[in-house]
Amino acid sequence: MPRSGNVPNVHRRSVTKNVRQWWPYYLMMAPGLIFFVIFHYFPIWEAKIAFEQLRIIPPNIWVGIKHFQTLFSSPIFWQVLINTLIISTMKIVFVFPVPIIVALLLNEIRGGAFRKFIQSAIYLPHFLSWVVIAGVFIAVLSPSDGAVNDIIGFFGLQPVSFMTDTGSIRWVLVFSEIWRSAGWDSLLYLAAIIAIDQELYDAAEIDGANRWQKIRYVTIPGIVPTIATLFILNAGMFLNADLNQVINFSNDVVRSKIDIIDTYVYRIGLQTGEYSLATAAGLFKAVLGMLMIVAAHLLSKRLTGKGVW
Repeated sequence: MPRSGNVPNVHRRSVTKNVRQWWPYYLMMAPGLIFFVIFHYFPIWEAKIAFEQLRIIPPNIWVGIKHFQTLFSSPIFWQVLINTLIISTMKIVFVFPVPIIVALLLNEIRGGAFRKFIQSAIYLPHFLSWVVIAGVFIAVLSPSDGAVNDIIGFFGLQPVSFMTDTGSIRWVLVFSEIWRSAGWDSLLYLAAIIAIDQELYDAAEIDGANRWQKIRYVTIPGIVPTIATLFILNAGMFLNADLNQVINFSNDVVRSKIDIIDTYVYRIGLQTGEYSLATAAGLFKAVLGMLMIVAAHLLSKRLTGKGVW
């Protein structure tokens, strides 16, 4: 048994041995780690400019919560915050359950070739940029020759300009998000379903359970930890509402309905140069995101007994 003074050396040798043994995996992890360090951890220090008056020639002037007071006194910011909350809530309610349903349905498809075709078809949109997806939806929803309005016209109804209709544009964001992400996001749930012990299904079949009962009493309880974890992670990104999507679907007519915190930060930061005010808005969103993670974790622990920690 090594003496206590040798414990650090033993630990160091163990770490060195692991690195030598698994170095190809560490090498594959390196680009992702470097990306997060440069673009996610280094910028944390510069968040202090939310409390400073930025100057071209340092040092900056400390102004405390002045920028936050400016932010909270702006009616535009409150409208942007309301838009963000509405769009994010719609996505949580209508987008989050869809990959779960898709995974459950895919798991029930027995034909190998047909299942592979369906999976390939629903995974493809994930690899398209929002520029391409916006172009697809603009064409499909066109009031003059779009497929959706052709169907509406077939039933004798007037065409709807979905992309310039303030009452429809948020739903366009929701359905385009479903189309793009539902298939790809279902992979995590499929992996969780595959990990369920097959003996549970065999026992349920012996007890006379049909397919629906197997889904209800075996499959869904088996993927509850995965659902809980992903729900908590989604709660942390609740206020994101997807900057790229909103920018590509935005126009002068509907901007007031889909202008979110990220587009507000982009506009006042990169377009008007008010970096301190933009940082204050971004920091406000980050703090709310952290609170949402904690709240979602506590809620998940209470309802399912599962959480992040």
